[in-house]
This record gives sequence, structure tokens and C-alpha cells, in this order.
Amino acid sequence: MNPPASAQCDACARAGPRLLFEFRTGTGPVVKCGRCALRHPPLLKRSLVIAAIVGSVLLAINQGDVLLSSRWPTTLAWKVPLTYLVPFLVATWGALLTSRVVRK
Repeated sequence: MNPPASAQCDACARAGPRLLFEFRTGTGPVVKCGRCALRHPPLLKRSLVIAAIVGSVLLAINQGDVLLSSRWPTTLAWKVPLTYLVPFLVATWGALLTSRVVRK
């Protein structure tokens, strides 16, 4: 999609942001700036679901034996959140790249 030069965010009405993202909704397409796109509820929900599924599988594969043991090392305090954060960021980044509006 190539928006007009005066394109603005439909959520915050910020005029002429550098990056625009288009999301399809039940009422038609919505164009949002980068800040508003990162807070787009359907995008966040989808990324959270993907992170929960993929993160749980990765956690079971990588840390399953440790989680089933009687003692949990303190390194799990950063490994577990990171195991869920990475799929969340990848899903969000992918969704933003596919919804990016290219301006010429």
C-alpha cells in the first residue's frame, strides 16, 4: 500500500510518522504509527499466544530435565523469561514487517 504523503496514524492522529503499519479490522483497514502498532491489541494477543506455545515447547526441550529435578538452579530466573520473550519478539517483529506500509 502506498499512502498519501499526508498519511497519519488512525489511533493517535500523529501526522506523517516515518513508519506506518496497516492492520485489517472488522470495519476495514486501520493505519497506525510505530508506537500505536506495538500496542495494537490483536497483534499483542497473537504474539502472546505464540510465545506461550513456542516458549513452553522450548522450555520443555531445553530445561525439562532441570524442571523435573528437585533443585532448581538460580540461572532459571533469567532463562525461563528469555525462553518466552524471544518467541514473543519474533512473532511481533514478523507481524510488524508484514503490516508495514511502504512509502515511495
